[in-house]
Amino acid sequence: MKKIGFIGMGNMGYAILKGLLQVFDKTELIFTDANQERAEAVSQETGVETAKDNKACAEQAEFVVLAVKPQFYHVVLSDIKNALTKEQIVISIAPSVTIADLKEALGQDKRIVRAMPNTPALVGMGVTGVCYDKAEFSREEEEIIRTFFESFGTMELVEERLINAVVCASGSSPAYVYMFIEALADSAVKYGLPRDTAYRMAAQAVMGSAKMVLETGEHPGMLKDRVCSPGGTTIAAVSALEEHGFRSAVIKAADACYEKCLNMK
Repeated sequence: MKKIGFIGMGNMGYAILKGLLQVFDKTELIFTDANQERAEAVSQETGVETAKDNKACAEQAEFVVLAVKPQFYHVVLSDIKNALTKEQIVISIAPSVTIADLKEALGQDKRIVRAMPNTPALVGMGVTGVCYDKAEFSREEEEIIRTFFESFGTMELVEERLINAVVCASGSSPAYVYMFIEALADSAVKYGLPRDTAYRMAAQAVMGSAKMVLETGEHPGMLKDRVCSPGGTTIAAVSALEEHGFRSAVIKAADACYEKCLNMK
């Protein structure tokens, strides 16, 4: 039996698969995807075997990862319901499908891990919010779950009621960060910096700033204050960001994200 099976190989499933290959051998993995051309391309690139369909994939894996969009869950759950046993573990990465929803569809004895990863998993820098009922899992299984998620970044255990907040903080936020990097680079190009140089410098500044938050443990506001010399260039820029509602825009974006999570079903 394979260790991990993926149903769905879109952007997120592919990013996680690439991370897992740093820890697990390709022979321990299997996947299926509705797009046969896509499945063949990923299999050829990674050496990971494909299953003939969703049911076959579920039958062959200890851990079954549901990596399809929420609107396709009803089809997938119907496909695999009779293929699963209570010994297997289902990992779901859909933003709007609850553990209760999955148990209702698959059976109350099924063990579910609900997670919200993000696409930086592709480069081993993902962060995943994870929730499950610890009473249903052995210590060894919990270690495998942690190994699974930490193979492509970091993992934060959260209560299920907070999983939509995780979507705001990390699941969807890479898109906002990419927009910020693009806008910051555009501002430098406006004043003559070559575009490729501007992208590299903006991206490195974001990565370095994030690393300082993580490694110093200091409040982001304090780190910001240290860059803002009195009467200097940075405080002038920060003042302009405040004037144009920078922080408010980010919070409003998160509000829209959260609201969408509640209304995706």
